[in-house]
Amino acid sequence: MKKKIYVLGAYGLIGSACVRHLLHAGFDVTGVGRSLKKGLQSNSRIEWCITDIARASVSDWSEVLKEADIVVNAAGALQDGGRDNLEAIHVTLIENITRALEGRDVQFIQISAAGATEQASTSFMQSKARGDRILINSQIPWQIFRPSLVISRDAYGGTALLRAAAAFPLINFQIFPETPIQTVSIDDVTYAVVKAANGAIRSGTIADLTEPNSHRFDDLKTAFRQWLGLPAWTINVKIPDAITRLLGKCADLAGLLGWRAPLRTNALKSLQDGITADADSWQKTGNPPCRSLDDTLSAMPATVQERWFARLYLMLPLAIGILSLFWIASGTIGFYALNDARHILVDRGMSPEAGMFLVIIGAVADIVLGTAVLVRRFSKYACLGMIAVSAGYLVSSLATAPDLWLDPLGPLVKVVPSIILTLFTLGILDDR
Repeated sequence: MKKKIYVLGAYGLIGSACVRHLLHAGFDVTGVGRSLKKGLQSNSRIEWCITDIARASVSDWSEVLKEADIVVNAAGALQDGGRDNLEAIHVTLIENITRALEGRDVQFIQISAAGATEQASTSFMQSKARGDRILINSQIPWQIFRPSLVISRDAYGGTALLRAAAAFPLINFQIFPETPIQTVSIDDVTYAVVKAANGAIRSGTIADLTEPNSHRFDDLKTAFRQWLGLPAWTINVKIPDAITRLLGKCADLAGLLGWRAPLRTNALKSLQDGITADADSWQKTGNPPCRSLDDTLSAMPATVQERWFARLYLMLPLAIGILSLFWIASGTIGFYALNDARHILVDRGMSPEAGMFLVIIGAVADIVLGTAVLVRRFSKYACLGMIAVSAGYLVSSLATAPDLWLDPLGPLVKVVPSIILTLFTLGILDDR
């Protein structure tokens, strides 16, 4: 009979890879996550258990995991934000699950992080370490794997930003260029998880998963640029620490709005500290060393898809910012030039009251949409609203003010490219 494995965070970068490899190894896999839509997009071959893992209680987990033989925890978050709570995801979750599994012979495979200690400089590493400690002190069988920077054909978060930085045209913007970084292939991480699930790694094992050698962060970016098949940079520009900190604060603000921006303060601190691990701890379990960065990249040759992604990744925040600025400015100008806008409608046969009403409604709608697009949970609906309102402007103008299409400044013609920009933004909005 197949062992039943529940994978937490099963549509994340590491979790989705674990699901694929565990299925291939013959296990009965169930994914656990917060969104059925994202789960089915990630893998439609498995069953999905939809629950808010950050809020599930002991009794909730007892019910969810009642048929589990093995639990793989690949859930995680970089920093507290609009959608994430580190204490809930990294600590409370493990505390509740270990209590729910007391008295049962259920194996727990924890994907932690290299450098996770309670004395670390970031709340991410500290909370990961607290969760590890709870698991270590529990009465259930467990293994803890601590990967360094995970490299995968999929891209998310820090590795997505790494590709984008590597693809930046002409200029190499250097942030902490001398920082040592070690990487690990996602295949080495999933290899460890499958071996543990098969009982080939003893309970109580704690092992770092990483390549033996480290790289300067700037050399790592160069390796990715070569992997993408792009020419060497023409100019190197060192970013001052003050600018780096400002970028981190801006990314933190985006995090509060629900965007999982990879340049948040925790990520920058981790990068500044370096991402290094003990490669020997894995080899001491009797397993082969993890592959090098060169071997990892050689095993997943870049195609036009990777180059497109790398070039488009930084376009999303730019597009969101431009749309927000455009719509808020449009609404603000509408209020500032209220009478002028009303006269345009009145001169074309509309009553003064109706003209004033439409101008005010339009200005309010513009500002609301421009603000809403900045909030991650509303951004898709804001984009759809922008398209609908823009189409409404164009259609109504044909009925009430067709002469404006011939205006030398082209106020209506310019609406068309704004619709195209909104469609473009909708197309690249999803991060998984």
